[in-house]
Amino acid sequence: MLEEMRRRMLRLKTSGAWKLTGARRTGQRAFFGVLAAGLLMTGGTQSRAQATSSSATQPTQNTVPITNTKIALAAPATYDNKYEIYGGLNFMNFQAGQSLPNRMNLGGGEVLGTYWLPGDHWFTRAIGVGVDYRIDAGTTPVFANSGITRPTSTTGGTGINNRPLVYLNTIMAGAQYRTKYRNHYAALNFHGYGGVSHGTFDYSFKDLVVSKAEAYAATGLYSNRTKPIAALGASIDFNRSKNWAIRISPDLILEHFGTETREFFSVSGGVVYRIGKQ
Repeated sequence: MLEEMRRRMLRLKTSGAWKLTGARRTGQRAFFGVLAAGLLMTGGTQSRAQATSSSATQPTQNTVPITNTKIALAAPATYDNKYEIYGGLNFMNFQAGQSLPNRMNLGGGEVLGTYWLPGDHWFTRAIGVGVDYRIDAGTTPVFANSGITRPTSTTGGTGINNRPLVYLNTIMAGAQYRTKYRNHYAALNFHGYGGVSHGTFDYSFKDLVVSKAEAYAATGLYSNRTKPIAALGASIDFNRSKNWAIRISPDLILEHFGTETREFFSVSGGVVYRIGKQ
């Protein structure tokens, strides 16, 4: 009897142990599942925290105040200036005598001041009144001549240098017209100026033994004189900034130093500076 009860208790214990073993396995599975979920949640929380901190600090790192930059775009050309000054180098061809067969080349400088008329009237809003001054000099071929100068160590009494120096002082007034063909980069202008030019043709007349009239006749040069002159042309301004530009300006020159009006070519290049505001 006791032996039978012992066997039953042993069987109960054995069956309970198996149940406990299954419970332990289930508990272990639940424990590892909770642990894995906790690790995943911890990793997600850390990732969100890092993303939040990165997004919070990123604008501070990448934001650079515009006022602190040292390189900035130049102000666009608006062409609303009131005054304009141009200065540059000038090249021109010319004929220094009525009957001389060859032309000469002159080189010099040009200064132009322009006042742009105010108002929105179609006739005045693109018109500028200007005053232009040019000085040019060069040597010219002349007729062969002899016996008109005193013998010296320089001339030897053979005559005037066959390339005497000639120079012109020219002052003109007129207008510029600023066309609609303009933008931030360049502008096209037309202009017309008229005035007088004084020519000095006797600069090389040294040690003459004849009168100047005879020397002019022997060399074929004009006598010193002041005559009408005009310049008709255009200019292209390549803008460096709102106030500064580089200009190229070709001209047709009309002059009346002799008995007829003659046409010559001139071109200048230089710098434009715009001042004031209309």
